[in-house]
Amino acid sequence: MSTSQPRETLVAPNVTRIPNALMKLYIGNKNYSSWSFRPWIAMSHFGVEFEEILIPFNDDAGNPEFREFSPTGKVPTLVDGDLTVWESLAILEYLADRFPENVFWPQDIKSRALARAAAHEMHGGFSSLRSECPMNIRRTIRAIPVSDGVRRDVERVEALWSDCLERSGGPFLFGDFSIADAMFAPVVNRLEIYDLSGHSAVAAYSETMKGLDAWKRWEKAAREESWIVPADEA
Repeated sequence: MSTSQPRETLVAPNVTRIPNALMKLYIGNKNYSSWSFRPWIAMSHFGVEFEEILIPFNDDAGNPEFREFSPTGKVPTLVDGDLTVWESLAILEYLADRFPENVFWPQDIKSRALARAAAHEMHGGFSSLRSECPMNIRRTIRAIPVSDGVRRDVERVEALWSDCLERSGGPFLFGDFSIADAMFAPVVNRLEIYDLSGHSAVAAYSETMKGLDAWKRWEKAAREESWIVPADEA
C-alpha cells in the first residue's frame, strides 16, 4: 500500500474568513475513515473554515504519525490554536459551542435531547455493524454473510431513523441537518454497500444524506484515493 500521496488541504467554500490561523482537522483515508467523516461533513455543511490534513492509514492499525498530533494516536483530531480535541462527538460538541450561529443541534429542547441521545447511541453502540461492515465508499454494492448482531443493529437503525423522521417530518433525522445526522453518515454507506436494508425510511433518509454537497465532495475524493486497507475490504 502506498502512502506517498501528499496530504490534502481543504477550505470549505462560501464562508466568512476566520482571522489568524485556521482550525486544523486531521483525518484518515476518506474511503474508510468513518470517524473522520463525521466532523468533516458537519464542518463542511455548516461552512466552517478549516484546514484539512489527511494522513492515510498505513495498515489496519492506523499510522504512527497520528501520535504527532493526537493523544490517542487516532483520527479525527481537531486543533484550534492551543486546543486539541479528539473523539468525533467531542469535536462536534466543541464546534456547536464555538460557532453558535450555526444550528448544530435542534433548537427545541426536547428534540435536542433526543438528537443527543441518538448521537450518543451511535457513538457507543452498533458494534457488530461497525466491526463486520466497515465503511467503504468505493465498494460495489454486494451483500455479505452477517451475524445476528449485525441484523439486530440494522433493525435498531431502521426503527430509530423511522421514528425520528416521523416525529420531525424530515428530511433529516430532526428536521434540519444536525450533529445526529453527522454521526450516522457512515451508517448510510454501510447499509447501502452491504445491501442490509430495504426499509423505506432508510431509503428516503439515505437519498437525503447522499444529496448533500458535502457528502458528494467527500465521496468524490474517496473514489480518487489509491490506498487499500485489506482489513476494511470486507
